[in-house]
Amino acid sequence: MADPRTTDAGTTDARIAGRASAAAPRRRLSRRSGWMPLALLIVNQLLAGVGVASGIAVGGLLAEQLSGTVTMAGLAQTSSVLGAGLVAIPLARLATRVGRHWALATGYALALVGTLLVFVASATGSIAILLIGLAAFGAASAAGLQARFAATEVASKGFEARSMSVVLWATTLGSVAGPNLSQLGSDLGRSLGIEPLAGPYLFSGVAFALSTLLAAAFLRTPPAGQLAGEAAPAAPLGLRAAVRIALRQPQAVFAIVAIVCSHTIMVGVMVMTPVHMNHQGMSLGLVGLVISVHIVGMYGASPLMGWLADRVGPARVIFIGVAILGLAAVIGALLAPDDMIGLSLALGLLGLGWSAGMIGGSALLTRTVEQRIRVPLQGATDAAMNLAAAMAAAASGLLLAWGGFAAVNVVAMLVLIPMIVFGLRARAHLARG
Repeated sequence: MADPRTTDAGTTDARIAGRASAAAPRRRLSRRSGWMPLALLIVNQLLAGVGVASGIAVGGLLAEQLSGTVTMAGLAQTSSVLGAGLVAIPLARLATRVGRHWALATGYALALVGTLLVFVASATGSIAILLIGLAAFGAASAAGLQARFAATEVASKGFEARSMSVVLWATTLGSVAGPNLSQLGSDLGRSLGIEPLAGPYLFSGVAFALSTLLAAAFLRTPPAGQLAGEAAPAAPLGLRAAVRIALRQPQAVFAIVAIVCSHTIMVGVMVMTPVHMNHQGMSLGLVGLVISVHIVGMYGASPLMGWLADRVGPARVIFIGVAILGLAAVIGALLAPDDMIGLSLALGLLGLGWSAGMIGGSALLTRTVEQRIRVPLQGATDAAMNLAAAMAAAASGLLLAWGGFAAVNVVAMLVLIPMIVFGLRARAHLARG
């Protein structure tokens, strides 16, 4: 009887085993050295979460106070989201050239500059300077979102979605603490002679300064776009070429649409919630509480979403997100204006649906596209989602003034339609083989 090791199947098994042996040191090295960048990303996200959430809870209120109009509150939040969209592609290009860590440091440094401009605006009463400062402040959100892709690049093979979700989960601690520092920041600002609504930005400035230092001095990441176990990346394609290739792949298009629409819905509803609560006579402390519930929904369950994406597939996680976002919008549209419990539930579900759509979409995008278009496509997707969310934030101010909080949520439901359409299209494409 022939030795089974000499058969074709046996030869194949032997070759696989040989490759596995050769690759084993690389995997061991990845596990041994990969935990440190992941730990640094987690700490960085915690700090950045404090910085972003401290400012975002009061940015619209400060703009409304300086301008005297609710519409300007929406425009202020639009500036922040628009700033995130405008820097997403430059940060992706910087990541390609010199590494993710320098891109993250640059994003947080820009946000620090924006925080300083907010103080100047509050001291001078200039709404123009405030809008510019909030636009620069938005760079922190762009950097924080780029960190989720950095997490997949330092992760072991097969654990990309879970590593991404852990980094996003770390934002929970900082983001929950941030809004609840609003009253303390306001009191601190008043004692320092600063406009009380600008006081919470003191915490933002300190957090962004530490994040910049940590990313620049200590964080080191592999070449942008290279996942664990992959060969060194070929020269990445340009943005337009990457987008053209991705648009021919229904799975990639579904991933992009899921990311863009999930973020647009979340931002459109969330940015008007503090303004709506203020109109109902609720305190700044209650505003911070509801935003904290929302942020717990966004990040608290992200490890579960990452585990589900790795286990059952990211496309199914996206559809879970569609259902949760729809439920959140229905509750938000039907609740009484002063219903704190209903508002907290709606905002919590809104964050949870965002988590499913963002993690599922990001994991699907990372898995679907080839390495040479991964980074430019990730940058383009983040830019698109922030620009779409900026338009949603601007429209939300008008919607709130026209039809109240219910109108904001009804329009959010309409944004779910593209996710469903392109999801069914991608599923049909897979069914056809």
